[in-house]
Amino acid sequence: MNLTLKIWRQKNASDKGKMVDYPLSGISPDMSFLEMLDVLNQELIGKGEEPVAFDHDCREGICGTCSLYINGRAHGPATKITACQLHMRSFKDGDTIYIEPWRAEAFPVVKDLIVDRSSFDRIQQAGGFISVNTSGNTQDANAIPIEKENADKAFDAATCIGCGACVASCKNSSAMLFVSAKVSQFALLPQGQVEATDRVLNMVKQMDEEGFGNCTNTGACEVECPKGISLENIARMNREYLSASLKG
Repeated sequence: MNLTLKIWRQKNASDKGKMVDYPLSGISPDMSFLEMLDVLNQELIGKGEEPVAFDHDCREGICGTCSLYINGRAHGPATKITACQLHMRSFKDGDTIYIEPWRAEAFPVVKDLIVDRSSFDRIQQAGGFISVNTSGNTQDANAIPIEKENADKAFDAATCIGCGACVASCKNSSAMLFVSAKVSQFALLPQGQVEATDRVLNMVKQMDEEGFGNCTNTGACEVECPKGISLENIARMNREYLSASLKG
């Protein structure tokens, strides 16, 4: 495959940045999208040019670091996959591919396609935990009866990998799908009830302080989420927040 890549290049957060064209040939349809970028970087290094900086780690769709905006969609044209799971057979010979970083005030560009998503970490630190007795007398989790429906919903919420595709796909750069998933995975379980009130109040407060926008109610976040996190979690978070506010 012969391709033309239009890639966002930006030295740092204060740099203006621009799109740069890179012709690339000999790409196998069986390559992953990140392997294709590896080939490009090898060529650039061979020419003595600066390689394109992009995030990656596990390359198995688990870590959530491969945050790429490809042809106007988070993680590319396929659904319910991350950029590392996208293969070049999703494109055609001669295609022009636009590759950009996430665009959000709360996700400042570090370099090229890498953004700083530590805002997600701070939201989690604000309330994404449960009280656990680690004195040696811990209770076996299986000893606590939980309705299967609630357990399944909690597990579905917990599959969120914090990639930020929901923020990137939202025109308001809202993080409500991410935050609601982190709230829901505990709100549905008895172990999460101890901090339930403080959790939702603190996490929503931190989300607002980080500069994320309000929910648009368009559902773009759910569509682009690689794990298919449901909008039902946002409704649950809103209920949890209202309840916690009344208690406060």
